[in-house]
Amino acid sequence: MSQTVTRKPGSFRGPKPEILAPAGQRDSFLAALAAGADAIYCGFKSFSARMAAKNFEPDEMAALVRLAQEQGVKVYLTVNTLLKPDELLPLGRRLEWVNRHARPDALIVQDLAVIALAKQVGYTGEIHLSTLANMTQPGMLPRLFKTIGVQRVVLPRELNVDEIKQMAAACPHDLGLEVFVHGALCYGVSGRCYWSSFLGGKSGLRGRCVQPCRRRYTQERQEQRYFACQDLSLDVLTKVLADFPQVRAWKIEGRKKGPHYVYYTVSAYKMLRDEGQDPAAKKSALGLLEQALGRPGTHYQFLPQRPQNPINTQIDSGSGLLVGTVRGGGDKPYIEPRLNLLEGDKLRLGYEDDDWHQVIDLKKSVPKGGKFFFKIVRGPGAGKTTPVFLIDRREQYLAEEIEKYAKLLQPEKNPPEEGSTFTLRLPPGSPRPPQARRMHVLRFPGFRARQTSMAIWLSPDIMGRIQAGTAAHAWWWLPPVIWPQEEEKWQEIITKLLSQGAQRFVLNAPWQMALFPNPERLSLWAGPFCNIANPLAIRAFKLLGGQGVVVSPELDRADLENLPAKSVLPLGIVISGHWPFCVSRALASDLKPGQAFTSPRGEQGWVQRHGSLFWVYPNWTLNLVEAQDALIKSGYRLFIHLDEPVPRNVQLKKRPGRWNLDIGLK
Repeated sequence: MSQTVTRKPGSFRGPKPEILAPAGQRDSFLAALAAGADAIYCGFKSFSARMAAKNFEPDEMAALVRLAQEQGVKVYLTVNTLLKPDELLPLGRRLEWVNRHARPDALIVQDLAVIALAKQVGYTGEIHLSTLANMTQPGMLPRLFKTIGVQRVVLPRELNVDEIKQMAAACPHDLGLEVFVHGALCYGVSGRCYWSSFLGGKSGLRGRCVQPCRRRYTQERQEQRYFACQDLSLDVLTKVLADFPQVRAWKIEGRKKGPHYVYYTVSAYKMLRDEGQDPAAKKSALGLLEQALGRPGTHYQFLPQRPQNPINTQIDSGSGLLVGTVRGGGDKPYIEPRLNLLEGDKLRLGYEDDDWHQVIDLKKSVPKGGKFFFKIVRGPGAGKTTPVFLIDRREQYLAEEIEKYAKLLQPEKNPPEEGSTFTLRLPPGSPRPPQARRMHVLRFPGFRARQTSMAIWLSPDIMGRIQAGTAAHAWWWLPPVIWPQEEEKWQEIITKLLSQGAQRFVLNAPWQMALFPNPERLSLWAGPFCNIANPLAIRAFKLLGGQGVVVSPELDRADLENLPAKSVLPLGIVISGHWPFCVSRALASDLKPGQAFTSPRGEQGWVQRHGSLFWVYPNWTLNLVEAQDALIKSGYRLFIHLDEPVPRNVQLKKRPGRWNLDIGLK
């Protein structure tokens, strides 16, 4: 006789998911242990997508990994940065050292080259695909473990619960998912933001973002933070994830945060996971999150029937807890805090993007309503009404817990990685193609000059406008992101194009390969949004079924010129046109698409919607034409111009547009 099993709402169908904590410094790592995290993710001072965090030296990392594993806590090492060609050998040496002396439980990777390097050094731990890899294709998940060797996918924060459900349903038994439940939100879609890099070479894909999206911008005389997101906070909604046993971890963002944030958020989500049915525990957890010193929280897209815009220009979006505003004048400014301040608290005057902002370490406690006098760093906007935020604190009990674990740390002294015998194994390069062609990528069907290949951004609304014979002659460019709920529709579009004779496609995520049943019969190129920048990543795309690569235009001159000689596939590059700052799934309600906005430094841009994405463009074009002859000589075959209609009220500015060609990619 069968029995009906009744589960309590919010109880787990499988093992409880890990609470995965961030750590960008030693005390945050130890705070995660003290709070009872199941796993901790952290990185070295290089090859990490949070270079603004303090991060760890090798021997310090090895000691922390050993301590955590002795406590039954896993450690995941972030190697989730875009790799330049000359970084493959030093990273290989670093991974060989890690494999011998640190042995983390998993590597978190963005660049597919890291997987190849991990195999070369004999690493046997798990490989987790970073959110920066932008895996949003359910149809590709069954191939990840067998083809690439990935055991977990970190889902982009932009997905809603229905899309997470689709991804979970497509997971094979040996592949798990990881979902962000709390922390900072980027305005750009994961792995699709070039804003910081385009303005000065500091790439978000390499952990060096200077956060231009947090700045104030002006449109029609209204100055607002049009691109500054609130923090993600799923809090009580995490109970919905209990229905998906494929979700192996609840991830907390925050490697730039201090121990207080780590301890409070880990404690809160442990409580929500383990005692979420208890109203008192739920209330306590929410109280901890309110005191975690982050930004105001949003559920973002998580509930598709009740989405929340993560950008609200009418409320404060500064990180930390607002404790007051600057009062007084002259040489005696002060604040009267709204809550008790403790010795050792860190305060910030102003917002992170204010050049004059100031961080103060309190030397003594200040009672609520008392007066705290300080010296102010003067600058534009500093003075009366300047907000003051509590950004970190070290309560006595937390300091004692950290010290308890610090005493358990055993110093490590291992051989330096400079003594590594690792030898980089690269596939031999392919012969250079004899002829170079130019491609214009259009937003609408049309032909260009004879020596120009016709290329069209593919979209659902363009299908009815394609003339007979166009499909077979055009290159069809797929969008930078295809959301899980869109995959079936895109499958139908591609099937129709194939039936009309289409042969050439440019994929803007490697995972879009899953849309093609017989890729070996087609010409499938990786597009520039695949962020491919080194020969091992090119080889990985070839193994997926690709026939060519449009490399990342973020690279500098030397890297671009050296890459073809080591490439197993023919290469192309975006040589000119309208390259976006980023693409996003969100738009501030009071920012008007198609109208110019202006940055604090006078740069202009505009937002244009294409399908489900908002593209943010600068009012100057990318222009690498000066380097074209040298690139042809190096072996590039395809030179691409991105056409984009410019709104009438946007005036293009004459700027060099050379991106990182001369200044270098940092």
